[in-house]
Amino acid sequence: MNTLHVRFVSWWVGLARRTRNVVLIDIICCFIASYLGFALRLTLFLPSVYIDIFLSSTSLFCLIVCCSFAAGGMYSVYWPQASVEEYSRLSRHYVIAALVFSLIGIFWRGLMLPRVSLAILLLSGIILCGTVRASWRFFASGSRAPREGIRTLIVGAGEAGTLLARDLSRNVSDLLPVGYVDDDADKKGKTVAGFPVLGPVDRIGDIIREKDVRVVVIAIPSASGTRIRKIFDSIVPTGVEVRVLPSLREIAGGKVSISRLRKVRLEDLLGREPVRLDLEGIAGVIRGRSVLVTGAGGSIGSEIARQAAQYAPKELILLGHGEQSIYTLIETFSREHIGVPYRPVIADVADPVAMEAVFRLYSPGMVFHAAAHKHVPLMEMNPREAVRVNAGGTLNVARLAGRYGVEKMLLISTDKAVNPTSVMGATKRIAEMILNDVRMEYPKTAYMAVRFGNVLGSRGSVIPKFEDQISSGMPVTVTHPEMRRYFMLIPEAVSLVLQSAALAAGGELFVLDMGDPVRIVDMAEMLIRLHGYEPYRDIPIVFTGIRRGEKLFEELFYDPTRVQTTVHEKIFVSNLGVHSSTQGAVPQRVEDMIAGSERDILRELESLVPEYTPPAPVSAS
Repeated sequence: MNTLHVRFVSWWVGLARRTRNVVLIDIICCFIASYLGFALRLTLFLPSVYIDIFLSSTSLFCLIVCCSFAAGGMYSVYWPQASVEEYSRLSRHYVIAALVFSLIGIFWRGLMLPRVSLAILLLSGIILCGTVRASWRFFASGSRAPREGIRTLIVGAGEAGTLLARDLSRNVSDLLPVGYVDDDADKKGKTVAGFPVLGPVDRIGDIIREKDVRVVVIAIPSASGTRIRKIFDSIVPTGVEVRVLPSLREIAGGKVSISRLRKVRLEDLLGREPVRLDLEGIAGVIRGRSVLVTGAGGSIGSEIARQAAQYAPKELILLGHGEQSIYTLIETFSREHIGVPYRPVIADVADPVAMEAVFRLYSPGMVFHAAAHKHVPLMEMNPREAVRVNAGGTLNVARLAGRYGVEKMLLISTDKAVNPTSVMGATKRIAEMILNDVRMEYPKTAYMAVRFGNVLGSRGSVIPKFEDQISSGMPVTVTHPEMRRYFMLIPEAVSLVLQSAALAAGGELFVLDMGDPVRIVDMAEMLIRLHGYEPYRDIPIVFTGIRRGEKLFEELFYDPTRVQTTVHEKIFVSNLGVHSSTQGAVPQRVEDMIAGSERDILRELESLVPEYTPPAPVSAS
């Protein structure tokens, strides 16, 4: 008994002062509840015959309730900012305590409580414990002095918007909510989390002016890019700053808070619907295997590595030619605590000796081949390098994949491979053709390609160039007012690449649903507005003319009539078949091209890819 007493004293002293106070208040509440149970059933002054029963039942009730609350973590909750979830947990653990106390009362003859007293005691206990805690929150919120801040309007009075409003009002922030706009007619004129719903979204301009708003926060994480763009366009004329809560993908697993707010980005305005994935199917081609990613330092390759790491591979081989990009990737992996083994490798995919050493050492079971030269104008000036890496590198990796028993190899291709007008596009088409020839030689390896267009945020995209021009106050240069391109977000494209790998049996050419093409000039105008400027007035847009090798419009299919759907609505499939005249001859002709002169290379590109139309020289003006 003495030991128990010492342990109890040690536990009590170890509690924080605030926690000890909460425990004492719960004991007082339980005591009052017990007294009410007896007094309301008997008399205000308890008869002496009930004193022993009262003391024993009160002590037991206090002990059981406090133990149940402690077991449920109720004494670690900061009640002045508690949410509905905490009060729900409090109720559950009180019910557990009440059941235990009632069962003891049934089976222990020394605790003979009148049934009416028991009912009053239990009901009074939860009312008192809950009311005391609610009063802390009430007085904490009511005692907060009015503060100055930047008048802020929240778009969306749903769960995310109300959580954000509470966070802004509780914490020290430069933003001061004045209300919401929301299209739900039932919320109009109502107050949510202490702030009024001022009207529908289509009145946002008027409301901004009426309430002297300086910042608008779009708090609809599930909204599509089209919806956010419509809201953004209605805010832009008012000249106020616009911030946004990230999409559901970005905030998954985290709470909605001030720290999540950021400025609107172009991908928010062009965002697409979330991708549905067969997670088990993807895991089936990655789990437990060594996965080789070539071009792992690039935007697509690095995202493939990140997403593949979520499916428990045996290890990731991160291969790239540029040491800085691979170093940046492994620093990111270290910072993000990636839990799978990863091996950084610096090598050129077109170097057969280096690449064979990689396959021999790591024996990959899955290969994602993302390494390529992608810059169209630069490859026009360096056709040999385009052929050496895009075609020769693919040939090298494909042969090694077959020789070393790789289960699947997936090539990242491009929409520029369809009816190409550039050296880069022609060499990527040849890379697709190489897979078709090599798979005949190594039928046990499943070869496939995935073709898609531009991705937002990649190093080779036009967006970083526009960003630099706007930041420098320079005119934004666009090649042609009708230039259009397909765009995807990098995570979406890579998710569909992994899904394609799961669907493939071998010999497929998958094409991703890119949505509708976007005019480059429209993107330039959106970017200028995102920086707080007005296109053509503050930042001019200059049309420089189409560069050599570029097309006004990109295509995704050679023959749309031969394209089939798959079980995934955003993935289409054709086959890697090529012209009968080149069947089986592509690998040798690629090797001859690399050894030939530049003139021979250009002539052979036209021969190998009949659809290739070399561009006439175009001067930038």
